[in-house]
Amino acid sequence: MRQWQVQDAKARFSEMLDASLEEGPQLVSRRGEPKAVLISVDEWERLQKRTKPSLKDILLAPEARAELDIPERGRWKTRDIPDFE
Repeated sequence: MRQWQVQDAKARFSEMLDASLEEGPQLVSRRGEPKAVLISVDEWERLQKRTKPSLKDILLAPEARAELDIPERGRWKTRDIPDFE
């Protein structure tokens, strides 16, 4: 990942944009500290999809995403069925 100083990123933004499309994510730093990353839209959408999977993805996943606390049978509360005669 290439690192750009803020002033270089501002001055050569189109070059940085082309680099993000061709080489991958580009890091922007201020005073030597990383502050932001420029990525392509395709990469952004891929990351978004990984963080918010569809219901289909969740149901078809080989591993469980959460533990469900399902009570044992017989412990559920039941109601009497009213007689409507």
